Amino acid sequence: MNAEFGRLYTPEEKEKRIKRELNRLKKIFVDLPKDAKRVADGLIHEAAFMRVTLEETRAVIDREGVIERFEQGKQRFLREHPATKVYAALINRYSAVVKQLIDLLPDGDKQKTEADELMAFVKRRSKQ
Repeated sequence: MNAEFGRLYTPEEKEKRIKRELNRLKKIFVDLPKDAKRVADGLIHEAAFMRVTLEETRAVIDREGVIERFEQGKQRFLREHPATKVYAALINRYSAVVKQLIDLLPDGDKQKTEADELMAFVKRRSKQ
């Protein structure tokens, strides 16, 4: 881990995790019509990157907290940790990309995927 820059993963490990997420997403969207697949491809790549980056950012927040001591000259005060701002912005963008991907699915697949994603989220939360 490169703590100096708040990184959890080495570039190689991050790339490996992105590829794993990319494969997971491609399996979900494998049955898209050809024209929708062209649109979805870029969104899938972005979603994979964002999800791994969110995991990494959340780990930084867990490790360092949401508040940090900040010093500027003689002034010292507490402020929101910069990682919380990154996380908040990225989670909104990630949610929008996932919604766009889900909207590309045929109606029957859409309901199944939304339920699966919700259950996966609930299961992850209950383990913590």
